[in-house]
Amino acid sequence: QVQLVESGGGLVQAGGSLRLSCVASGRMFSVYGLGWYRQEPGKQRELVALTTRGDTTTYADSVKGRFTISRENDMSTVYLQMNSLKPEDSGVYYCYAIMFGTEHYWGQGTQVTVSS
Repeated sequence: QVQLVESGGGLVQAGGSLRLSCVASGRMFSVYGLGWYRQEPGKQRELVALTTRGDTTTYADSVKGRFTISRENDMSTVYLQMNSLKPEDSGVYYCYAIMFGTEHYWGQGTQVTVSS
């Protein structure tokens, strides 16, 4: 089991910045990657960014150059620095942990709202 607790969401004007944090605990030695997904009402959850224990990072095309994912070396915390925010970045952001294998876990989500 892995527990994920997000923080840092909120309301920001377009062009502003937010930093999301996710603290992970539990069976950390089995965690392969940590990341962030976003979900808008009525839509599927989509990948925003992912970082792996091997330091591979993946970003959605829509956030490249504006968002940066980082993590602690022990995989205990993952961050998402979001700059130049746009209204279309709004949604519930979920922290995500994928284990070696196919097992994965989700946080409870944190709301990000970008006003125009």
